[in-house]
Amino acid sequence: MTTEPETPKPDANQREETGAPFSGQVSKPLSRRGFVSRLTCAASLFGTSQLSVLRGASPTLPHQEPRIPGKHPGLTILNDRPLNAETPPHLLDDRVTPADRLFIRNNGRPPEAVDPETWRLEIGGESAKTSKSYSLNDIKKRFTEVSLQLTLECGGNGRAEFDPPARGNQWTLGAVGCPLWTGIRLADLLEDVGLKEDAVYLAYLGADSHLSGKPGKKPISRGVPIHKALEPESLIAWAINGADLPAHHGYPLRLVFGGWPGSTSGKWLNQLLIRNRVHDGPKMGGKSYRVPCFPIAPGEKVEDKDMCIIESMPVKSLITAPQSGTAHKLGSPLEVRGHCWAGDLAVDRVDVSIDYGQTWQKSHLEEPVNRFAWQHWRAQISFPQKGYFEIWARATDSKGRMQPMVVPGWNPKGYLNNACHRVGVRLA
Repeated sequence: MTTEPETPKPDANQREETGAPFSGQVSKPLSRRGFVSRLTCAASLFGTSQLSVLRGASPTLPHQEPRIPGKHPGLTILNDRPLNAETPPHLLDDRVTPADRLFIRNNGRPPEAVDPETWRLEIGGESAKTSKSYSLNDIKKRFTEVSLQLTLECGGNGRAEFDPPARGNQWTLGAVGCPLWTGIRLADLLEDVGLKEDAVYLAYLGADSHLSGKPGKKPISRGVPIHKALEPESLIAWAINGADLPAHHGYPLRLVFGGWPGSTSGKWLNQLLIRNRVHDGPKMGGKSYRVPCFPIAPGEKVEDKDMCIIESMPVKSLITAPQSGTAHKLGSPLEVRGHCWAGDLAVDRVDVSIDYGQTWQKSHLEEPVNRFAWQHWRAQISFPQKGYFEIWARATDSKGRMQPMVVPGWNPKGYLNNACHRVGVRLA
């Protein structure tokens, strides 16, 4: 009999993944065993043990009051220090993600008091021609306002499925969203400052503080290559869906880089550095937001020098309706729908299967409203007989790369899981 390996305990450098309680009713983070256990309980409700292995099975829970101010009560809290929460797939059915349903990914403590009247954004660095300071009013009045839908996904979305387990928040499927962001093009601000010829990287610093409370110690400071910073879809944003950014999403100012790991889109933005080398801030080195530069076996050790920085996210799709565990009447077609995205690329097609990938049916796929926005897909499915079925979704990007049907590319931190999503339905 094979024994499942124990989940590794975080070391001192990963204390942000554990900690003291959040003020309010909170669920403790689920271990991988706990996740499987919860799905098994759901299976008993739905009358099939097969649901225990479904990706994204979402049992119906008793009504709950919001546990996070301003957030939908259905969000799952994975960690409370710092606060991290994800959204079950069926709550992501909106074409534009509501702010109260957007996942939360924090690395430290958000600033407790923010005065937009005195907020400043400082820009400098070795490769800046000038150093400048901007107020919020400067940013809003001096530069052209832009609104774009941009897909934001945590690099660790899907981490809970890696085996051996990977350290970190055990995200399942809900660390993704595509709201409408309003702000200015980052390129316009960088043009105002001026770039030297040796500019290589754009780095950010935010007003969040380290969990240790040590003055000057930052929880995270990442960034992107200059070419990504200069793309017309790269934004400095102050609004989401027409309203001020919520506190958990970076009020009053943040970066948004669609299609790249959410960790590049710094929140509570108060400093930008134009670097003449790849940025070396917290969570830029070691194994943070990096994957092996070459394939390794599950559980295999890899040296830091052989880790490469994650940039464009892989092709992926999500089934947002029906919810896993749905009962449906035989003889009536079932509409299946969801979203898909592919990092810097577009999605070329989405196929669905009800026979475990033996045959596939092409769905109707819409074009994105703008570059780096997710795309919507839908399909009408007829079932041949009563019983239990799984609906699988598989997206293919514009370069012909499609989602795998198993968890791909094991890596030490559990990044970039883009295995096919599937939900269970019962026909009667």
